[in-house]
Amino acid sequence: MATIDIRRQHALTKDEARKRAEELARGMEDKLGIQWRWDGDVIRFEAPGGAAKGTKGLVRVEASAVHVEIDLPFLLKAMKGMVESKVNDKLDAVLGRA
Repeated sequence: MATIDIRRQHALTKDEARKRAEELARGMEDKLGIQWRWDGDVIRFEAPGGAAKGTKGLVRVEASAVHVEIDLPFLLKAMKGMVESKVNDKLDAVLGRA
């Protein structure tokens, strides 16, 4: 079960939602050293090193929603609230408020 589980509705086309999900992944790659890849309509990511080391998860792009699941390693679970808040802020920025 994911440590963080967020589902956000959107009014975008699926292609546009995919494009924006990729923007989110690229931002995490630059800031946190996250490695990611597309697997169909799912971005799978993990952090092999750095501040987010051991974090992994996915961003599933659906026709009317984006679903984010993040598994935090033990040492980062104490920061769950802050991480969840940052993810929500980023989703607001890339998808717009629902």
